[in-house]
Amino acid sequence: MDVRKKILSVLALSVCTSMPTLWANQNGTAANTATVQQKKGTITGKVKDTHGETLIGVSIKIKGTTLGTITDYNGNFSLSNVPANAVLVFSYVGMENQEVAVGSKTALSITLQDKSAGLNEVVVVGYGTQKRSDITGSVTSVPKDRFNQVPVTNVMQAIQGSAAGVNVSQTSSVPGRETTIQVRGANSINASTSPFIVVDGIPFYGSTNDINPADIESMEILKDASAVAIYGTRGSAGVILITTKKGKSGAPIIRYNGYGGVENIAHEFTPRSAAEYYQKYQDYKTQKAGATGDLMYYGEAANYQKWVNGQFTPTDWLKEATQQGNIQDHNISINGGTQEARYYVSGDLLDQKGVIKGYDYKRFSLRTNLDINLKEWLTVGTNLSFVNNDYSNGSDKVNLLYACAMSPFTVPTDGSGNYITYPNYPETLYLNPMLNLNADLSNVTKNLTGTVYAELTPFKGLKYRVNASQSYIINNSRSYYGVLAGNTQGGSASASSSEKKFWVVENILSYTKDIQKHHFDVTALYSAQKTSYFKDGSNAVGFINDGLSYYNMAAGTTQTAISSAAYDYTLLSQMGRFNYSYDSRYLFSATARRDGSSVFGANTSKYGVFPSFALGWNINNEAFMKQYTFLNNLKLRFSYGTTGNEAIGINQTETTSGSGKIPYNGTGVIGTYANILGNANLNWESTSSKNIGLDFGFLNNRIFGTIEAYQNNTYDLLMKRNIPNITGYANVYDNLGKIENKGLEITINTKNLKIDKFSWETSLNFATNKNKIVDLYGDGKDDIGNKWFIGKPIGVIYDYEKIGIWQASEIAATDKVNKAGDVKFKDQLIVDSDGDGIPDKGDGIIDSKDKVILGQTAPKWRGGITNTFHYGDFHLSVFIETVQGSMKSASSEIFFGDEAGRRNTPKEVGYWTAQNQDNYWPSLVYANTLGYSFPLKNNYTRIKDVTLSYTVPQTLLKKAGISAATVYLSGRNLYTFTNWIGWDPEANQAPRGSGDWTNDYPTTRTFTVGLNITL
Repeated sequence: MDVRKKILSVLALSVCTSMPTLWANQNGTAANTATVQQKKGTITGKVKDTHGETLIGVSIKIKGTTLGTITDYNGNFSLSNVPANAVLVFSYVGMENQEVAVGSKTALSITLQDKSAGLNEVVVVGYGTQKRSDITGSVTSVPKDRFNQVPVTNVMQAIQGSAAGVNVSQTSSVPGRETTIQVRGANSINASTSPFIVVDGIPFYGSTNDINPADIESMEILKDASAVAIYGTRGSAGVILITTKKGKSGAPIIRYNGYGGVENIAHEFTPRSAAEYYQKYQDYKTQKAGATGDLMYYGEAANYQKWVNGQFTPTDWLKEATQQGNIQDHNISINGGTQEARYYVSGDLLDQKGVIKGYDYKRFSLRTNLDINLKEWLTVGTNLSFVNNDYSNGSDKVNLLYACAMSPFTVPTDGSGNYITYPNYPETLYLNPMLNLNADLSNVTKNLTGTVYAELTPFKGLKYRVNASQSYIINNSRSYYGVLAGNTQGGSASASSSEKKFWVVENILSYTKDIQKHHFDVTALYSAQKTSYFKDGSNAVGFINDGLSYYNMAAGTTQTAISSAAYDYTLLSQMGRFNYSYDSRYLFSATARRDGSSVFGANTSKYGVFPSFALGWNINNEAFMKQYTFLNNLKLRFSYGTTGNEAIGINQTETTSGSGKIPYNGTGVIGTYANILGNANLNWESTSSKNIGLDFGFLNNRIFGTIEAYQNNTYDLLMKRNIPNITGYANVYDNLGKIENKGLEITINTKNLKIDKFSWETSLNFATNKNKIVDLYGDGKDDIGNKWFIGKPIGVIYDYEKIGIWQASEIAATDKVNKAGDVKFKDQLIVDSDGDGIPDKGDGIIDSKDKVILGQTAPKWRGGITNTFHYGDFHLSVFIETVQGSMKSASSEIFFGDEAGRRNTPKEVGYWTAQNQDNYWPSLVYANTLGYSFPLKNNYTRIKDVTLSYTVPQTLLKKAGISAATVYLSGRNLYTFTNWIGWDPEANQAPRGSGDWTNDYPTTRTFTVGLNITL
């Protein structure tokens, strides 16, 4: 196209976007169209999407003619000379076409639906896009509403339960804590099972907290080998592709999305009252022979007596430790531009105060996306994002475990208002849970990522794109625990800093060609990336006072530790992909990726090649299927491929020594010691994957979805093999073992009902997953120490089988081991008691030989169902998720049987007495613990999200100059149906003594009010 033609086309487009009546002449009559009879006045209206946002540039045409117009910047349109019997056709990219009979109407309000089941919908598949009808791999798109009206602090919380085969677990509800993500279960024992995240085509480095949900345009999840093989080793655990919003041609569009609300504990334990707590003492005295007196510690005896005299109010430690939480988020974005230059700018501010005192999280993020058409054949652009995450109060604050165990006859502060270090003195095991409110903590992470790209189109069908990106992530962590924080060393300070630099350069060449019914698509990639890391830290103790905090480490009398570490990591990759389709019926895809990683040693190739192929058959496009008019889509897919995994860290293939200070000749000297025994023969951990899928759509796509089954086999696992200690090393990495992982996924979407203003839609997903260890060390033996068993899942509960509580009537007089109230374990080791050669009786001894596999830690199946109801401008969405078939330890929640039964425990946790003879809870003095972890099933069904929204009518907004507005109320984690005894069946509470206070943080229930406005 020469310059003159280009100028003319730009002018024509400018006129088109500024004059909705492009096809009408100055007198309002149709120009160059067929004669239309029965003319009448002008039809006006507004077009919106299902989220209530106005659509710019929607095409409106009179069916059967070329008469038409488009919507303006506010989504409004006006079309004159419309016949009385006309039918208007509304069309927009990515939306379903809609036809409306005019009749006697003069004003229309149109809502276009997303092409959720549209086969021509363009889907991001990695290093390119494809029509959904042409996809042969397993690709799941996340519903866009999950990013608009679900108030979450982490983007992955928004997709929890909404995509089959994608397991998102909120293992801790600490503000700012990330989620755990797993796609199609675990394919490795040592390697990370978290999926690889790509944002705008560039590998993403950093925390998922760095991704602002309001910036997301679309999210696709690649699950099978055919889909993920293009990312090689980085895609072995699945790939999540995120596309952020881009600028669009037209006047600036300003959007505000914000919400605010309150949080509280979703399920709150009920501590024992003072009377119940004291009764527990009495029961303990009865159960423990020789117990006398009130058994009160010094810290509680005086207050107990005051309570008896009515002079003391018992302390509600749970109330002392918790508070009303709140959360607010504000996002403003501006997008617009011309056909030559388009921009998108977004800023977001999040502030969350936790339900436990001292915990909070703040985030500020900024994003700018710019795309410029320099020439008809050249487009350049840049994406820049900055995120500041403040986790300063994200750990080591109020200890909920301690708060639940404290005696109600103790108090948190002394007469001067200072926290008492040991409220229940002389007991010193549990400190005052509030002590760390006096600690001075700072933990801030900054992520600056910049990407530039250039895309050249030398001629039709051929594209070359180069992406260059760099990320710079720094973390500064500081802490000071003074005397008022219970520090007995005269104050302790620590400071550490780390920085990570990532850069990646990708060269992508693609060519697309159609020859009659044949479609060809070829993509080639050459990329390189590097990671550089450095960290240093220091610690000091013994400060004169708390005034300097961590600002002057040299003021400490002793510098306890000074450390630093650094590494570099590089990856070099090549990839080729070939897609072919014939007549949109027969589909074929082949991919090969070659990755070279710096983590592998000199005696083997640093490179691994990972191929895949896939076949697809659009059955509904066959001529013999035309008679089945109820069928809209029927596609069969099959794929097979191999992916790789490094599964080891930096310098694991090399033999290294550690250093430390040791005493020698009366002084301290630096010495070395054996650290890591390397293995230069290590090779890639590989996974072969098979996937078969069926996509379907019936009754004008009122019912559509997908059924998929998969099987993954991982071999050459990178595992640590134990070796004799005489070598100076305990273990060494080696390629050992095999794992099998398989499952079934079903996704069904239905449009159940549509009557006048009311409609009802349902989205259902179901997924099963089963993994098992096929081999470990080549000898067919289990690894009991790591709880790895041949033929069993990777994560299992291996413990004694509790079958009840010993009652007095069951204990023989000669039994010197068990007593009434003890836990009764099943005697699993059967022996031949009568010498007839047939095992017939337990050996009478309960020891480690009686441990068995009681369950698995990963769920056997998950499901989610979303029901959406519309009535006029009101919309109600209810999302319920369920997780079944898993088990975990409940020792942290129960923590009964403590020293002399003196801990407070929730009413939900009982105990055996001679009067109630409970057959589930042991007595307060039971001694046969054997390290039993009290594993329980943690199945649950949860009302996860409920959102009621109202799209404000345009008639109410016009005077205020607002294009669109939506108000919504949302509730999250509203109710959980479960038999689990604990704070929450999903969260991972820390075992007692682990020191990880942040895991003792309950799941929260959130209520928010939100507002989305478009100007």
